[in-house]
Amino acid sequence: MKSLAVIPARFASTRFPGKPLALLAGKPVVQHVWERCRGAAGVDQVIVATEDERICRACHAFGAPCEMTSADHRSGTDRVAEVAGRHPEYEIVLNVQGDEPAIAEQTIAAVVAALREGGCTIATPVAPAPLDDVANPNVVKVVVSLAGDALYFSRAPIPFHRDRPASTRPEYLRHLGLYGFRREALLRVAQLPPSPLETAESLEQLRWLQAGWTIRCVTVATFSAGVDTPEDLKALEKSWRGASR
Repeated sequence: MKSLAVIPARFASTRFPGKPLALLAGKPVVQHVWERCRGAAGVDQVIVATEDERICRACHAFGAPCEMTSADHRSGTDRVAEVAGRHPEYEIVLNVQGDEPAIAEQTIAAVVAALREGGCTIATPVAPAPLDDVANPNVVKVVVSLAGDALYFSRAPIPFHRDRPASTRPEYLRHLGLYGFRREALLRVAQLPPSPLETAESLEQLRWLQAGWTIRCVTVATFSAGVDTPEDLKALEKSWRGASR
């Protein structure tokens, strides 16, 4: 069962235009993501998907396959689905967001393994959430069933504990920026219209849940810091420099 990792990399970001090409430790952000995907066990091919020729040229310069996609896509999943439609030889398709330069290779590999061995059609990684992140709306929280499937994703603190003090709340999980699909599941969810819950929380995975799809949550030990703003990039650069000393 061959797997393809697709990295949607859009130049026209509202909060951080040109983000995929911003330099982090001397390399474009998108190059870091590509290298992490290439190093992950179980990934057979990695393709960057973009709407911008500048990103394509940069990818070709560091050796990454890159495919042009429509500028009209509403989400990264739609962009990934366009690429997947051109490559029927891959039964597993990953959406590895292009603003996750620190994502662990083990996290990517865990999602591939879940799709190959776990009998699921959509999988995504989650990790324990530090209490400091629980109230942050930019950190997406998730609650899961006893079987490990997502019940709900939210920017709000979930679950809500009515009676317990914050210091004794170990159940919080945060969602990481990666989705894995069986190919047919991806092509089908990409055709779904926006849902009320998705619109309310601005989380596209709620569209799939509300339509009745099951999302397997793969628990991993650590989470990576994404890059949404120039300030995020500076903070990540600083942390990497500190870790290398």
